[in-house]
Amino acid sequence: MASQYAKDQPEGFVNTIEHVAIVGATGQIGKVFTEHLLKSPGKQTVTAHTRKGNNIVVPDGVKLVQVDYDDEGTLVEALEGQDFLVITMALTAPPDTHSKIVTAAGKAGVPYIVPNAYGVNFYANPKLREDIEALKYIYSSVKQIEEVGSQWLAITPNFWYEYSLGVGPFTYGFDFSNKTVTFYDDGKTRINTTTWPQTGRALVSLVNLKRLPEDENDKSTTLAQFVNKPVYIKSFTLNQRELLESVNKILGQTEKDWNITYQPATERFQQGLEELSNGVGTGFLKALYARTFYPTGEGVFETHNRLLGLPEESLNGATLAAHKWAIAQAKKVEEEAQFFDYEKNDPLNVLLGSEPQAAYNLPMHFILAADSKKAKKKGHCVSIGI
Repeated sequence: MASQYAKDQPEGFVNTIEHVAIVGATGQIGKVFTEHLLKSPGKQTVTAHTRKGNNIVVPDGVKLVQVDYDDEGTLVEALEGQDFLVITMALTAPPDTHSKIVTAAGKAGVPYIVPNAYGVNFYANPKLREDIEALKYIYSSVKQIEEVGSQWLAITPNFWYEYSLGVGPFTYGFDFSNKTVTFYDDGKTRINTTTWPQTGRALVSLVNLKRLPEDENDKSTTLAQFVNKPVYIKSFTLNQRELLESVNKILGQTEKDWNITYQPATERFQQGLEELSNGVGTGFLKALYARTFYPTGEGVFETHNRLLGLPEESLNGATLAAHKWAIAQAKKVEEEAQFFDYEKNDPLNVLLGSEPQAAYNLPMHFILAADSKKAKKKGHCVSIGI
């Protein structure tokens, strides 16, 4: 059994994280992580790994390395010397890419990996894994990290606030363009939710912890306390009624400006599954969110905010950021829908295919554009939630 104290480690052991690699540095959460890592007090080196031939632009201070995920040897070589690997991926990545990266990281001796598993607390709630098929695959991808000899730290924010409030009515129930909101049950079920900046701060806090306590007298927070466990974080614990109150404050409106409807969370969950089976890609998210809003409490959990030194945040400030993001997202959806070949790029090929874990990280402009194109073919109108 390895010693649990830094003082007993072999010569040359360094008790800090010095080198961080990130996959998906220019994606939605990857960009947030990268920006926060560049401001890290530990001044870690930051290396962005991207697929060979993908000409992305990364911020100054980030080393860019192009890799071939189908060539394990070169991938292992690219990961050698890294202390900490952060994986963020979207639908466009082949479904076996996460496994290939994890396998290579194990062979390269990367000690810590943050898997592409940002979301609900399915670790402590196996019933969630039973009810949402994709969560089983995500859980197995996390556990694979142990199998290759590395250690995982799964950042678990529940749902991201900006995304969930701003993307459309199938998440937190809000449709800003039509001024409608659907409350799960009575709208009073509370869940945890986390902003993107808070998630970035959590990552930076982790990479600046010591790996191990110095000795038996060292009671400071270390990475050893988090390995092979979820790292629970949040910005707020609230319900949909409190969300609506915040939205009204930033928009200068009242509840009378909204058409409020109510739907049992159990009914909405089944509706989402049915929509998914009928070709409506957003049905997956409707089912996932509705299931988490069950009054059985899976959406609320104790967090590690205090251990990580995470600050309190402004709810109304976060709501304003979410609204701004929704406007920008709507423009992106509109542009995608003009050129989207729905028949060729049906997101359900992934959602209903042999790799349902990929559905958990769908880029929403992709799936909304697909649904929009399909609806227009049928003469329907799609609301994109601004």
